[in-house]
Amino acid sequence: MRAGRLRHYRAQFDEPVAVDDGFGGKEEGWIERYACHANIRYLRGGETVQAARLAGRQPVVVTIRALGKAKDITPAWRMRAAGEEWNIRAKAETEDRRHIELTCETGVAV
Repeated sequence: MRAGRLRHYRAQFDEPVAVDDGFGGKEEGWIERYACHANIRYLRGGETVQAARLAGRQPVVVTIRALGKAKDITPAWRMRAAGEEWNIRAKAETEDRRHIELTCETGVAV
């Protein structure tokens, strides 16, 4: 993928954390761990994509550079980009190992 295609969106990746609430319990929260430029490609067609849309979810493929902390991203994390929060469903490196492709969805609770 050409570098110019990664400049359209700024993505932040958050890791889930449990913080002590001071009363013996834990509060769930998020901490931003990584931010970078990304390309978001909205998926079209196919039965799975159509079913997701009917359920109020929007599946996308997000491409980022495979640098440093980007390799630490897991499906337990979430992504914030384009004014929305996205749940990461799958992660895969491209064949040339220069980029990481994340399959994400919006519109559902984590």
